[in-house]
Amino acid sequence: MNYGRSILVALLAAAAGAAQAGGVGIRAGTTGVGADLGWDIAPTLGGRVGISAMSVNTDVETSSVNYDAKVKLANLNLFLDWSPLGPFRITGGFIANDNKVDLTGRPTSGAAAGATLTGQVKPERDFAPYLGVGYGNVWTKGINFYFDLGVMFQGTPQVTLNCQSANPAQCAAAQPQIEAERQRVQDELNRFKYYPVANIGLTIGW
Repeated sequence: MNYGRSILVALLAAAAGAAQAGGVGIRAGTTGVGADLGWDIAPTLGGRVGISAMSVNTDVETSSVNYDAKVKLANLNLFLDWSPLGPFRITGGFIANDNKVDLTGRPTSGAAAGATLTGQVKPERDFAPYLGVGYGNVWTKGINFYFDLGVMFQGTPQVTLNCQSANPAQCAAAQPQIEAERQRVQDELNRFKYYPVANIGLTIGW
């Protein structure tokens, strides 16, 4: 954990200690299934800490490789919620993430055909700024609905790709093809610098 993250957690924890109202929320969305703990700091300002996770398996194909992709989401959000217009709010903060996609590929042509490609896709930033809007605050008394719409500025996803074969000479000969495939996947992912965040859930406040 870097110093910036430590300072932010300490500030939010200190604010939570002084809070008069609080609540918990459960939610689901593009960051996974998770929960939030929220508290008021001022009449229109509150803090929120949450966790979420999810795993999904899918198949992806490129022109020369068929991939089994295992998407693993793990996020810790540290947010400040500002509500100048009743339940409607603006939210900013950071998301510490360990999101990744594990890849297992089967080349269908070229020197790598018959070998296995293993790799991973990870965000450029594992501590990413977040900005969004939403409705409802976790610390509002009673049972309430809330949602978030925003963007996690994760940076360009980074791709690694390696060859595995019973014949080591095959991987050596296929290295130019494998690097071209890695670059092809990288080029496709360069546009995903901004991860969309959309979550919806219920809160219980006191």
